[in-house]
Amino acid sequence: MNTIIFIGTNKTGSSRDAIKAAERMGFFTVVFTNNEKQMQQRKEFTDVHEMIFMDTNNISEMKNKINALMLRGNEIKTIVSFIDSNVHQASILCDDFCQNGTSSTMIKIMESKAETRTFLCNQPYTPNFSILNPGETQSFETVNPQLIFPVMVKSSKSTGSKDVLLAEGIEQLENHVVRLQEKNADEAIIIEEYIVGDQYLVEALVYNNKIQIAGIIKQEITQGKRFIITGYGVLAEVPSDIITGVGDVLDSVISKFGIKNGALHLELRQSKNGWKLIEINPRISGGAMNQMIQAAFGFNLVEETLKLYLGESPSIIPRYRNYVFTQYLIVSEKGILEKVTGKGRARKSPGVVKVYVKPKKGTQLIPPLSMGHRYAYVVATGVSMEEAKKHAKNAANEITFHLAE
Repeated sequence: MNTIIFIGTNKTGSSRDAIKAAERMGFFTVVFTNNEKQMQQRKEFTDVHEMIFMDTNNISEMKNKINALMLRGNEIKTIVSFIDSNVHQASILCDDFCQNGTSSTMIKIMESKAETRTFLCNQPYTPNFSILNPGETQSFETVNPQLIFPVMVKSSKSTGSKDVLLAEGIEQLENHVVRLQEKNADEAIIIEEYIVGDQYLVEALVYNNKIQIAGIIKQEITQGKRFIITGYGVLAEVPSDIITGVGDVLDSVISKFGIKNGALHLELRQSKNGWKLIEINPRISGGAMNQMIQAAFGFNLVEETLKLYLGESPSIIPRYRNYVFTQYLIVSEKGILEKVTGKGRARKSPGVVKVYVKPKKGTQLIPPLSMGHRYAYVVATGVSMEEAKKHAKNAANEITFHLAE
């Protein structure tokens, strides 16, 4: 049986879309998971042909299981992960069982914000920064003299905005550093300049050293206790200055990392001092990203990513071009979810292609401290970005979370 092994999955989003794509492509799908809840909900994962509970941080345990699958007759065509914490492990396993031309060394660097900053420290798109190694303390005066307040304080392995904090003064900076060191004692902390400007997400594939941009997405950010991205606008037509600026940074990143094959996304800000790289991730974005790209251009990005990892040439030529906007919903107060109303009205709203509501009755909802605290989204299309955004926001306004204290 031609088999694809996935290291981890979420219940919905890009990682689950990839498993469904693999099944459509005729592969036997195996998921290694450390999520007990997924094992309990096994019947809901009909596209997963075999789900195996194990420690997905234990490389030797996973190798033993892969060998057992091969002895049983499974022909392992590729091993992948669309979950940020598992991409490196999947790449290491692929080095042993199914070469796909990716570099596990480069993926490891990308997964560390501190190592990425250091690796690209001399590039014009890298913000001014300073790194505190685990257990290290420094006064702000001895940190990079080019840094001025406000600054961003980040844990090196932070994902989903969980440990990304704004410091507007020395006392706040010191408090943030202490807090992050207590929470993640073994991780480096990055202090870097706060970049003012519009933020864009760039989805790309690299095949045989050739870069293919799958989409450029303008982001809307809601600033509360964390910086939470609540809006994504997929540009059907991209202004030439953005194409040039984004292309230059992407070309440099691919060259510096020596990426021959792989999927990645960049977050960039267009500042008065040029384009600045906020972060890199060696995978497609999670959440609704695959659905946004498909609604905008007609191709399935996770399916094309799987083709890449199978040694085939991906094709991300647009079949059509729609402006797409995705509005995420968050809550402003803490409470227990009693019910959600308006989903049907949202689905019937003009331009809407997808409505998804995550939490079930009885779930505790809180104002966002990470991207995981976004509780619903609406994907809508339009003939212009303004129309797509209007459609998505109008539909999202129909949805109400009724909370009890």
